[in-house]
Amino acid sequence: MKYSEYKDDMTESKDQNKYRSIMIAFSFSIAFLLHLLLFATAPMVTNIMEEMELSYAQFGFIFSATMITLAIFRLPWGLLADRIGYLNVFRIAAPLCLVFAFTRAWASGYESLLISQFFLGIGLAAVIPVLTLLVKEWANQKTGFSTGIYIAGFAAGNATALGITPLLLESLSWRTVLLCYAFFSTVICALWWLFARSDYKGPSSFHLKSFSLLLKDRYIWVLLFFLIATMGSYDSLATWMPKVLEMKQFNPVLATLLPLGFFLAGPIVGSISDRFKDKRTLLAILGVGAASSIIGLNYAPFPLLLFCLFLSGFTITGVLTITMAVPVEHKRLSPYAGSVVGLISSLGNIGPLVMPVFFGLLIDVTGTFHASIFAVAALAGITFTLGSRVKS
Repeated sequence: MKYSEYKDDMTESKDQNKYRSIMIAFSFSIAFLLHLLLFATAPMVTNIMEEMELSYAQFGFIFSATMITLAIFRLPWGLLADRIGYLNVFRIAAPLCLVFAFTRAWASGYESLLISQFFLGIGLAAVIPVLTLLVKEWANQKTGFSTGIYIAGFAAGNATALGITPLLLESLSWRTVLLCYAFFSTVICALWWLFARSDYKGPSSFHLKSFSLLLKDRYIWVLLFFLIATMGSYDSLATWMPKVLEMKQFNPVLATLLPLGFFLAGPIVGSISDRFKDKRTLLAILGVGAASSIIGLNYAPFPLLLFCLFLSGFTITGVLTITMAVPVEHKRLSPYAGSVVGLISSLGNIGPLVMPVFFGLLIDVTGTFHASIFAVAALAGITFTLGSRVKS
């Protein structure tokens, strides 16, 4: 090889590494943005309800409007991303998020706020299919770790929305706080248009008919059940653990160990999964760990209870990380990774829609939280361990 050719190859390699770092950083930032915008209104319940004179049901529907559009539009965005590329899809979706992030801060009444939340959800629905295809192009054989990076972004966004927002509300109005978060959307949108790069092209043979035939692949439905279980289990615990800890006469703040496990699980479990061609053993270990640690929330004494809280978040999110990485790695699913993730992440919302309600219902019926904890442990443990036995 001539020196000039070698030099060109080295320059190209450095450029690839530079852009790889940029794109993986984008994946964390975009995931952070999704959960920041999605959960920012949760600490504003009192502020918004008092100003707009809303009932609890009306405020609940403000949040649900976004969740509904997330569930409906993830699959269409995934299908489109497989056709025109994730770079172009997010160039459409990011400005949509930007516009309605600002619009909801300026909403004059309940109806305008509801409409803003609805359309914000349409833009945010593109995030998970986009991140899946970004990882597919830029992971460089580290699919699990790269997936874990954006999973950690979800945790960081959630923690910021729920932890920093109340502090900001002490000195700022809820509208000003939402404007600050909307400004972050502006930064991400501008940076994406200026610096995001992709050579990804959807498969030339992609057709809706081909994808519909792929739906007969049983492994897609295994992944769907994994998502239902992970999302349902984690959201139930995240919603109810402060109350459970209060009923156990512990400080509800201890529930923050759950999202700490969420944050650390992505990169750690992702890195470990990259070393395993067959993920079944790892999934089985995580399944047993999830069931054991969740049951431990019922009976563990105080020092061990803290570990059970952390391990519950860690194991559940570990399975989530593997689940989101599989469509990129899997030979049959990879050509349709955006569509597959769009499908399972849409239908996976069955878990967080049903399980937190069922958790509360069991407390109403039994007068205690023990049966509710057992139900979550059964959902996670049985789904993860049985699903781990299915060959891909």
